Amino acid sequence: MKVLVLTHGTRGDVQPYAALALALRQAGHQPVLAAPAAMASLAEPYGLTFAPLHDGPNTLVDDPEIREAIETNYRGLRGKRVALRVVRRTKPLMARVFDDLASAAEGGADLVVHAPGMPGQHFAERLGVPAVPAALQPVWVPTGAFRNPMLPLPLPKALNRASYLPIKLMLRSFGGIADKLRAGRLDLPRRRGRHDILRRPDGGPATVLQAFSAHLLPAGLDYPAWVHTTGFWYLPAAPGWSPPPELAAFLDAGDPPVYVGFGSMAGTDPARVGQLVAEAVRLAGVRAVLATGWGGMQTGALPENVFLLEQAPHDWLFPRMAAVVHHGGSGTTGAALAAGKPQVVCPFVADQPFWAARAHAAGVAPEPQPQRRITAHRLAEAIRRAVTDPAIGRAAAETGERIRTENGVHKAVMTLEGLS
Repeated sequence: MKVLVLTHGTRGDVQPYAALALALRQAGHQPVLAAPAAMASLAEPYGLTFAPLHDGPNTLVDDPEIREAIETNYRGLRGKRVALRVVRRTKPLMARVFDDLASAAEGGADLVVHAPGMPGQHFAERLGVPAVPAALQPVWVPTGAFRNPMLPLPLPKALNRASYLPIKLMLRSFGGIADKLRAGRLDLPRRRGRHDILRRPDGGPATVLQAFSAHLLPAGLDYPAWVHTTGFWYLPAAPGWSPPPELAAFLDAGDPPVYVGFGSMAGTDPARVGQLVAEAVRLAGVRAVLATGWGGMQTGALPENVFLLEQAPHDWLFPRMAAVVHHGGSGTTGAALAAGKPQVVCPFVADQPFWAARAHAAGVAPEPQPQRRITAHRLAEAIRRAVTDPAIGRAAAETGERIRTENGVHKAVMTLEGLS
């Protein structure tokens, strides 16, 4: 079975789909991973067939307006104005991404798996094959159990299901681009429901994969049978990967350190974030590994008890840590859970506050530390509690055992095989 896997975004957005592609290949299928050209390093070490896409909105990651959007989480009137400007600037970039997606689809496929923000259903319709949206966050399929995590506003429980409507409207913001593609390169007619990723062209429900664990979600889930919540998808360390000698020496030189990394999240002032983190580590009295990530943190001179790292495979690194301090992205949250380590979650934007709240509710993390209110003293106290509180340590270890038994990519592959 040839499977076209379509995704876009930063490393955290792409890596789970690379994990799925790898699992498909190991099961004897022929996956093609279509992702931003800058993410080729997630495919090459594993020998995955890679279709490079225009980097699109990724090219704006260092733009001051984008960083402001991250820092404010689009709050207030100014936040809404920034959001509208971001959408306007993003549209022409997404048009180039969609065009590259069409080129990738010209190679044919028996199945199209796509990130919900990528209009994979149109390419699948052109090929006459199933489209399977694969979500990294529980924001696409309505449930009465909890409100849409992308809405930063409290709502009555009766409105939980209705709160998922705005995410559909957000997808429609790129509907004009998709319609031009349908009428042009894809030669597809306009039809009702063409932009609904949860519906097949015949109106029936699409099979949906959710690449996270139901163990972390609130009770009372009422997802329909066509939604498969598999567990997180993990990409193992690349074959032959070994840690830099300096990192290995640092880990061997003392007690397990605390990992601190925010990926590409740092708001408008990455240097301030770096200074705050360095001071918090000093106040907490711990050793630390600071991962700078993709623009997520800038640091000056650091003491000997702090190791500066660009990145390392989480499945290797996190089990060697005393705790994991991160921004609350789905992938990093899942990796920390699988490692069985306490967490400190400092959410910035989008679904990150949701994962921060769920980690705390599961007992694996102290109270969330939203970046807009964080101080070095607050972060230091959260780190100390994560490292020393035996209840958090026990909860993290027990949750880790449950998470590791899920084998999410295997369940996903079995679900996809059932569609062929």
